[in-house]
Amino acid sequence: MIVRRALHSRGFRYRLHVTDLPGSPDLVFAGRRLVVFVHGCFWHRHRGCVRTTTPKTRIPFWEEKFRTNVERDERTRKVLEQQGWAVCVVWECEARSGTYLEALLGALE
Repeated sequence: MIVRRALHSRGFRYRLHVTDLPGSPDLVFAGRRLVVFVHGCFWHRHRGCVRTTTPKTRIPFWEEKFRTNVERDERTRKVLEQQGWAVCVVWECEARSGTYLEALLGALE
């Protein structure tokens, strides 16, 4: 919601969760051929982030789960780029701190 509000207040309009695109991107700017995914640092394994922790129980399960999430994200990104879409990822920690906004606005303009 932080990302959506920031973009909407700056006049950018988008579609949400477009299911006919690979990965159902969180935000789709069809006219600009840009998709945005807002990834949770824990689930999508944001490298170097303090939120990227691994639970202490069932470690093999969690490692496999995280590995498949990251692989799926990469496959989705490649397919979208092959279809002519620009892909932008906003991480949860960036959304909370606001550091994503400058890069994202640059991609939109």
